[in-house]
Amino acid sequence: MNDLTRIPIAEAARLLRAREVRSLDLAEACIARIEALEPKLNAFITPTPELALAAATQADADLASGRDRGPLHGIPVGIKDLCATKGVRTTAGSALFRDRVPDRDATVVAKLRDAGAVSLGKLNLHELAYGTTSNNQFFGAVRNPWNLECHPGGSSGGSGAAVASGECFAAIGTDTGGSIRIPAALCGTVGLMPTYGLVSRTGVTPLSWSLDHVGPLARTVEDAALFLNQITGHDPSDAASVRHAGSDATSEIGRDVAGVRVGVARSQFAAVEPEVAAATEAALDVLRALGAVVSDVQIPLLDGGLRINILQAEASAYHAQWLRESPEKYSDQVRGLLLWGLTLSAADYINDLRVRREFTDQVRAVMERVDVIAMPTCPAVACPIEATADGAYGYSALTGPWDHTGQPVISVPCGFGKGGLPAGLSLAGRPFEEALLCRVAHAYEQATPWHNQHPEP
Repeated sequence: MNDLTRIPIAEAARLLRAREVRSLDLAEACIARIEALEPKLNAFITPTPELALAAATQADADLASGRDRGPLHGIPVGIKDLCATKGVRTTAGSALFRDRVPDRDATVVAKLRDAGAVSLGKLNLHELAYGTTSNNQFFGAVRNPWNLECHPGGSSGGSGAAVASGECFAAIGTDTGGSIRIPAALCGTVGLMPTYGLVSRTGVTPLSWSLDHVGPLARTVEDAALFLNQITGHDPSDAASVRHAGSDATSEIGRDVAGVRVGVARSQFAAVEPEVAAATEAALDVLRALGAVVSDVQIPLLDGGLRINILQAEASAYHAQWLRESPEKYSDQVRGLLLWGLTLSAADYINDLRVRREFTDQVRAVMERVDVIAMPTCPAVACPIEATADGAYGYSALTGPWDHTGQPVISVPCGFGKGGLPAGLSLAGRPFEEALLCRVAHAYEQATPWHNQHPEP
């Protein structure tokens, strides 16, 4: 307990219930960390320390009176500023919404409050979640805690940086083309994109209606699973929300992986930095040593370099009116993407829907023969912020395809690459099999030292 900001959620929950630590202690430790690291890290747009201390005090009082809301009760968390928070501004990292103060919480935020989690504030992100570096023109670039000259990934860069640096225990992220998993990989945390529709998007500023996911970034697989359990559930106000009874992402954690079939998407290693490829190969060796059956798989559309522009078309449709009325409120980079998206025809969009269906069918067929599909999360470790002016969209080359299939994917730290910066291992599972996915990821995590290594920005 030398540093309260570094202990896992499961351990913090145990200490809270043993009365060995208070939620107020956890919140104060995180706030001190935020005060020490901000604004140089720039992970937060709107920290809310006073609200956090009040919530932590209430969490302690509830526990003392016997009201236990679950494993996140009293745990300090961060909220990506794409998610509406009642009475606290929600900017989406954009000049369009710089002063927006919602009158209600996003469903995912309400669920966290109901679970007793303590919000430390709103986290920085790539403008409108439309990018992979969190180099935000309007609120400043988020910096990678492993090297402040480098970006943390995006769009949930503030979430990745805050969790990795100890500013919060876990954070909400969103993922449309890799925006949970990219910052998880580049910041050395765990990022879990759940099955499409498992977590409500109501109150979350859209990027692409048919691709947006909401999920956690955390320091361990178990923490991510505990967090996910608290935010799932059917929401009739989200047309994509699904009813799926009995989901418990923690239910298989701790079981061995002997006999689990791991398919390797070998074609995706071709354009990966050598050190990242080597770290991924070493991770596969660990899974073999744990008893998993590892074999290469082929997915024709993925092997051939999948290119689908559904995200671009849907994002441009959502922003079309604002783009006409207030083009100056977009950065050159994001405005350019949105204008390009408006050039896509209905035929382009419909054809890409067909390709998405074909790709999903190919993946489902492969996953009748394997339980998870493994590959590097990103083709490279983080690069300097100054090198991201063009958007650095290559970071989503390996993550983007999985948003189209709607299946759960987790990124776990698997070592370090160039400059001592983190790399991630990606594991994709079948829809609604978050428990099996977390089982495999946890077994790998516990057999390796990466989750115990932390940056000191």
